Amino acid sequence: MKIKIGTRGSKLALWQADYIQSRLKAAEISSEIIVIETKGDKILDRALSKIGSKGVFTEELEDQLHSGDIDIAVHSAKDLQSDLGNDLEIIAFTEREKTCDVLISLNQSLKVATDKSITIGTSSTRRVAMLKAYFPNVNIVDMRGNLQTRIKKMESGVCDALMLAYAGVHRMKYNEMIVHEFDENEMVPPVGQGTVAIEISKNLDPSKAEAIRSACNDPETEKCLLTERSFLKEINGGCSIPVFGNAVLEKDKIVFKAGIISLNGQEKVFVEKTQTNETPEELGKLVAVEILANGGKEILETIKSQL
Repeated sequence: MKIKIGTRGSKLALWQADYIQSRLKAAEISSEIIVIETKGDKILDRALSKIGSKGVFTEELEDQLHSGDIDIAVHSAKDLQSDLGNDLEIIAFTEREKTCDVLISLNQSLKVATDKSITIGTSSTRRVAMLKAYFPNVNIVDMRGNLQTRIKKMESGVCDALMLAYAGVHRMKYNEMIVHEFDENEMVPPVGQGTVAIEISKNLDPSKAEAIRSACNDPETEKCLLTERSFLKEINGGCSIPVFGNAVLEKDKIVFKAGIISLNGQEKVFVEKTQTNETPEELGKLVAVEILANGGKEILETIKSQL
């Protein structure tokens, strides 16, 4: 058995593919890595919200899953759209890294809460909205490209700091540049942040699929991600919609915090719910329905009209 692993070509994406390859190797499964360029990698002069909210970093990989040119596509789970269609599915989520957002900077004395007129680079509408809500003192510039490209832009003076996921910073060994970790209860991360997802075509040989899942899936992370992705699907928000959702396991129950925030950071609907008898998918859907019924629908409609 040999597994063909499809991945984007950035250093972080290759780290993810290498990690999956190591998990497969530990299970005595051979594999090869195939690099595929996506639309999100090619178009760097426009915000994500301007080039489409679905499949920006996944469409080309999914095409090759359909054709059988690759067996699995390895993604950062936060890049995966909520609806994969009828022919594709996720079979594994790896053990989750810390999910918070961080600031990295060359200036180790930078203080996001008190420094006046600092400029932060980010391409995420969620991060922009939350910065406007909680840190109105900062300026924000759109920042696209892989992590190394963004750091070079920061070094050239485009911004004072970058707002990123801790997981990517840690995996690329830039921890010494972290100047601030955001509180996950305030700056709730996006669905899927901190874990690697494995996507397949439903036509893949079931014995291959089961071997991959057995080698790579973390059951606790999977419960949390099923909750988050069910929420995202019910909200029907793409990568350009500033929704957020983070599920954690506490004493065998899922505690799920989620919501939506307006683009200017002025309006927010937030819900926290602990699992009782629901499945993870039911919990995610219940939270989404509650958010939409309590002002979230109006915020969502406004956002879509502005993008």
